[in-house]
Amino acid sequence: MKKYTSSFIRVSVFILLLTACSKDFDQAYDNWAALKPSKPDLNAGSWKTILLTNSSEIAVPAPTAVTSAEYLAELAETKQALAAVTEEQKKAITYWSAGGVLRWNEIMRELVAKYNLATVVGADGVTYPIPDANNPFSYPQFPFSNPPYAARSYAYVAAAQYDALVAACNYRKNYNRKAPYKVDATIIPLVPSTDQGTYPSDDAVLAAATLDIMKALFPTEIPYLEAKAAEHKNYRLWAGATVKSDIAAGEVLGKAVAAKFLARFKTDGMKNAVGNQTKWDSLSKRVADQGETPWISLEHPVRPPMLPIFGKVKPWLFPASSLEKIRPPAPFKTGSAEIQAQLVEVKKEAFSNDRKKLAIVHFWADGTGTYTPPGHWNFIASEKFYQTQFSEVRTARGFALLNMAMMDAAISCWETKYFYYYPRPSQLDASIKTLTGVPNFPAYTSGHSTFSGAAATVLGYLFPESKTEFEDMAMEASLSRLYGGIHYRMDCEAGLKCGTTIGGFAIERAKGDGGE
Repeated sequence: MKKYTSSFIRVSVFILLLTACSKDFDQAYDNWAALKPSKPDLNAGSWKTILLTNSSEIAVPAPTAVTSAEYLAELAETKQALAAVTEEQKKAITYWSAGGVLRWNEIMRELVAKYNLATVVGADGVTYPIPDANNPFSYPQFPFSNPPYAARSYAYVAAAQYDALVAACNYRKNYNRKAPYKVDATIIPLVPSTDQGTYPSDDAVLAAATLDIMKALFPTEIPYLEAKAAEHKNYRLWAGATVKSDIAAGEVLGKAVAAKFLARFKTDGMKNAVGNQTKWDSLSKRVADQGETPWISLEHPVRPPMLPIFGKVKPWLFPASSLEKIRPPAPFKTGSAEIQAQLVEVKKEAFSNDRKKLAIVHFWADGTGTYTPPGHWNFIASEKFYQTQFSEVRTARGFALLNMAMMDAAISCWETKYFYYYPRPSQLDASIKTLTGVPNFPAYTSGHSTFSGAAATVLGYLFPESKTEFEDMAMEASLSRLYGGIHYRMDCEAGLKCGTTIGGFAIERAKGDGGE
């Protein structure tokens, strides 16, 4: 087993304590202070966007002058709102001033965990109902936010937030409308003051873009999401730091950016990812015809495979035609001496009773009812972004790079899983008992390993001083699946290598996006 540095152990223990239960998790974020960016990123409006052709693609009209009657009336409204601020509004100011991007990522993780629940067998005792986006409130409620769905969700939200903030930065710098407290010295804001312009509002553009994407992802949570977005876009008004026309312009811009991402969202291939019985049978037959043992569901009754066509979803960082090149080489033959040796190792690890390894298994399990492996890495990134005091747009950039890489890792991993359709260790050797259940999809390659390789590569690039620690985390996450009896070593090694390759594509994008 790899020796980890003492600093890595401290990080792992700290994260474990924070994620021990949802109550502790919430309390940790309640203590976050207002964001004071270590670097203002005033030129972020020139950074390369993801789906927008450039930061000026969506027109934002010029604001009225701060000397105009219209603006002075708005200024009076802001002063009135500040004078009448309620205790509930003060709580919202404290909450959102820590960073809107961080807060929405926190909300995302909570919703992913809430909906990361597999359905129980139907009344016929044989089939499992599938969540239906067209009837989201019917049982089972839409969505089932399993790891691929979660990875895609984090990616769309983060990428849209980044483009929205880059566009907002462009116009804020160009128009340079002063903050209310710069126009009227009697205003003492309840948030840190800045010399940056306020039109359009960063918070409004971020809230609007995020809301429209998340409504599509979690349609049964729309009232909750709308309430959070309203709170987010208005908190600086209550704090004396913006006026209504700043908010209105930001909201229009954010919704226009979201529309661009939703057009991709609706056509990226996700709607076909479940497949059907004919397709599932063909996957098994193709492998059996090659003389190999195909994967089978080990649940009773048999559950359909999880998103077997997810490998056809459109990637962000490379063309879909590159998936075959990225796909790891074939695993060992199911009847070979090599796989028998790997089975011996899996069995040894699953029955080792090593308390340290058992702790690693459960720490990285990220199964149903959790924010999934991609969410785990988002949490790790959140802590790092907050500690470093990244600006809102730089935090959005970090999350976009991280989550586009992990969505592409999910696509590549699922394409590989269903191409080889390789059986789990406990299918080839029924005496192997896993420590955290058996995932309902093929073994090769390991999803945890692929996600972790991609995430650690991106985060190691963003924070080079912590690169080794992130790599150690990825290795630990990968090996946790071997220790738990869920994966062969070959699954872990191939997945980690593939994820690292995909993380490299994100790094290449980062090097050319202007945010260095």
